[in-house]
Amino acid sequence: MSEVKRGLGRGLSSLLGEAAREQPIAGDATRSAGVQMIPIAQIVANPDQPRRYFDDASLDELADSLRQRGLIQPIVARPRDHGYYQIVAGERRWRAAQRAQLHELPVIVRRLDDEETLELAIIENIQRQDLNAIEEAEAYQRLAQEYGHKQEALAKIVGKSRSHIANLLRLLDLPESVRAAVADNRLSMGHARALVAAGDPAELAEEVMRRGLSVRETEDLARGGKTKRQREPAAAPEPNADVAMLERQLRDQLGLKVGISHAAKGGSVTIHYATLDQLDMLCQRLSGETF
Repeated sequence: MSEVKRGLGRGLSSLLGEAAREQPIAGDATRSAGVQMIPIAQIVANPDQPRRYFDDASLDELADSLRQRGLIQPIVARPRDHGYYQIVAGERRWRAAQRAQLHELPVIVRRLDDEETLELAIIENIQRQDLNAIEEAEAYQRLAQEYGHKQEALAKIVGKSRSHIANLLRLLDLPESVRAAVADNRLSMGHARALVAAGDPAELAEEVMRRGLSVRETEDLARGGKTKRQREPAAAPEPNADVAMLERQLRDQLGLKVGISHAAKGGSVTIHYATLDQLDMLCQRLSGETF
């Protein structure tokens, strides 16, 4: 692997430190590894940036600082066609610089392929703790799927344990509504990890947010639900797809939550209602009356 690739393995600070000591190569900006001043109009964002959420208030604060002191730490970019440079690390600083109406920025230019670019972007965001748990997990998943990285290799690239990588990747099994709650900080990574093993993570997540439960309380709630299901002799050890489909169909038809407990010798159907009006509607439907 190239020298640049080995630099990624040593971390962001090592890469930036080496680049700052190198001198630009005269006459060929695309090969330069030193710090250059580049017009901000020639710098473009990376559409594959792992970080999706940028807080407006935080950007405004950084923009105020840049107006007074300028950008102290350079961004990292790679040369693209037609004289443009694509950001590898430092998109938040670039966004704030636009708000501060700066005309040029200090840039460390590196020739990187797509895999190296993604790795370095992940490293920078993780070291700055800028990624939420879902963004980080999605970045690891992409490295695994597109470039064949195993969990051990991912752990070495970002300086994390293999169990940390594995736990994050499990979060991607959560329903979309729960992942969205983690992404916008309504739920923490600890909450999400507790919800992964829950029978109905979406419903449990709503209860956790409604009641403002702690991670420990969420873990207890998730374990309690699982223990209760195991105590029911008629319940199947694993969720049955056909039973789940029937529950959804009944829920859609009745507009009420429906639970089916099925086993070889029979089972039960439980219909939940919240108000007397819902109970009255249910009775009318079961008796065949119009309403």
